[in-house]
Amino acid sequence: MMTSQDLIVQKEGFLVSDMDGEKVMMSIQNGKYYNLGNIGGRIWELAAAPISLSLIVDQLVAEYDIEREVCDMQVQAFVTQLVEEGLIQVKSGS
Repeated sequence: MMTSQDLIVQKEGFLVSDMDGEKVMMSIQNGKYYNLGNIGGRIWELAAAPISLSLIVDQLVAEYDIEREVCDMQVQAFVTQLVEEGLIQVKSGS
């Protein structure tokens, strides 16, 4: 399980486009399409450079009407999916 201090960063090899406010991307390697949605797209943008999960949560809480605990759980779940799909990499922040 990831900690709030772990760093995530985008992996390379994806074509990314904005479609009606949502991030849509395609893997050049496997040809799969991904729709990250609005907030998922924002997380993707924030992960352009290595960033901790806690800083992502801080940013989203500042931008959206969401409680920190709820945001933290949802970010953890979403980032776990991104890791499983090979879209981002995790670096230990400890």
